[in-house]
Amino acid sequence: MASIKQSKSKPKKKTLKEVKTLGQQLLSSTAHINNLPLLLTFISPNYPPQLVLESLLSLQSFYTPLLPSLPPSSKPKTTSHGGDNEADVIYKTWLRSKFDELIKSLLDLLLFAELDETLKEVVLDSVMEFVKLGNGGRFNSAIYHRLLHNLVHSSAPVDFLVQLLESKYFKYIDIRYFSYISLEKIAKTLDGKDITEEKKNSNGDDANHLRASTDQCIHKIQQILSCIPALDDPKENSVYEMWSSSGFSSEKGESGDVSELPKVQDKHHKNGLSAVKISKKMKVKFTKAWISFLRLPLPVDVYKEVLISLHQAVIPYISNPLILCDFLTRSYDIGGVVSVMALSSLFILMTQHGLEYPNFYEKLYALLAPSVFLAKHRAKFFQLLDSCLKSPLLPAYLAAAFAKKLSRLALVVPPSGGVVIIALIHNLLRRHPSINCLVHREDETSTDNSEVKEETDEGANSSRNGSHASSRKTGIDHFNNEESNPIKSSALRSSLWEIDTLRHHYCPPVSRFVVSLENDLTVRAKTTELNINDFSSSSYATIFGEELRRRVKQVPLAFFKATPTSLFSESDFVGWTFKYEETKHNDAENGVLNKSEENDSCPAKRQRVECS
Repeated sequence: MASIKQSKSKPKKKTLKEVKTLGQQLLSSTAHINNLPLLLTFISPNYPPQLVLESLLSLQSFYTPLLPSLPPSSKPKTTSHGGDNEADVIYKTWLRSKFDELIKSLLDLLLFAELDETLKEVVLDSVMEFVKLGNGGRFNSAIYHRLLHNLVHSSAPVDFLVQLLESKYFKYIDIRYFSYISLEKIAKTLDGKDITEEKKNSNGDDANHLRASTDQCIHKIQQILSCIPALDDPKENSVYEMWSSSGFSSEKGESGDVSELPKVQDKHHKNGLSAVKISKKMKVKFTKAWISFLRLPLPVDVYKEVLISLHQAVIPYISNPLILCDFLTRSYDIGGVVSVMALSSLFILMTQHGLEYPNFYEKLYALLAPSVFLAKHRAKFFQLLDSCLKSPLLPAYLAAAFAKKLSRLALVVPPSGGVVIIALIHNLLRRHPSINCLVHREDETSTDNSEVKEETDEGANSSRNGSHASSRKTGIDHFNNEESNPIKSSALRSSLWEIDTLRHHYCPPVSRFVVSLENDLTVRAKTTELNINDFSSSSYATIFGEELRRRVKQVPLAFFKATPTSLFSESDFVGWTFKYEETKHNDAENGVLNKSEENDSCPAKRQRVECS
């Protein structure tokens, strides 16, 4: 077998016709087996795409029928079995080593940034074909794991390759199954504890580089996980499409911790696992992959993206949603926008899965800040806030604290926020009649004799000054807006005076909407709850658009007996004149100034004329 020795010298430049001839010779007879290492050298970005493509097609055609008979790369056979002589074993082992070189070259070529996208797609298809049959004719999870590992750790962008996987391969149930297994392994290698230990043993520049590299890997894991479609609810008559016709089974010797899943029911295998069992096994792998990912030190942007989609993309498909309670409670305790994003998933765990969170309303109360009304996901937050305050078992002090906190925010938030606040308070007053005392409360200290005497003296003084307005003692608001604990805020001793100020709001929709609170909300038969969804997405643009579409019935007009010659009245600004006479201006330009005008003119104007 001396003919199979590989020459290490770099091949001479060859034309497309010569490369095609090498491939034809290799496919025609084993006598030309030396063409195999020659063709392997062309799987490189250093050669033109035409040569790479022609060499790849020849090698793929050569290896596809041989893969079931080749020994596994992890355990090469050194002794003869089943009638094979020693030379045949050595020959097949050599072919397997060259196949491993081919896979490595293809993966390196796939991640070359400047490679043409069309050629990238061909290379990916070839790798997936080898994944399909590379393990003795069965699904080769080792090659697929290497593919995902290289994608995650690549320094080049992989968006195009991930899109190809999503559109062409993630629809297959076995591809999804082994994707979860591989991503779980990759995430465990990026464990936060190992990263911290490495940072301690490195200088500042190395630590920053390591952190940046780790963040890139986490971004790509999240990108791949979000592209894998989740398994729908199983049905007994479900038919799952598979990439490899041999099912999910894989040899334990090839991959030590790959769970063995027997043949799955599909178009080719009628005697397989039921859809319910497939769903259970997929949920286990789905859960392990996501939990391993969430344990990583997620960057802030990835952290926010995960929280946004967690309640829709993860919780319905995970085996036990309560596993996420620690992650979500830590996120909820951070505060700010992160807490707003974690509220959706945490609310689902509390209402649908029995999670107990004693300090939930205190944390929710602390989230009420002006910045929430400018957040990107404020609409979802207001909907959840309204849902959290819907329970009739909510204590009166808690409902009053939220109503008072919202009314105080109405003084500083944009008009769109004021509309939402009025809607929320409307629902609170209707659901909890015990806090209707906040609508109107008299001054509790007005019965004191000294204060009555003081008010009488003040009234006499005001009558002497000719004022007809009645003098009142300034009220005291017992509500503590700085208190983070709603129990200690003293909201029940206060009133919703802030809402009354909105009657004179500069934005007409806000002032008009306050009228909805004048109804007797205790009579539920005459009123209905407001849908927060109708107000939570409003902004300056939506309010302005509604005002433009609004049909105005009465337009305020100003009538003058004579055409006004000035914008302001002289009585409003004593010592100023706003009249402008053209004759005076012309005379002043000619240096002539009448005596009457000189007497009426100010010294500044006279000085300007004389200097001219």
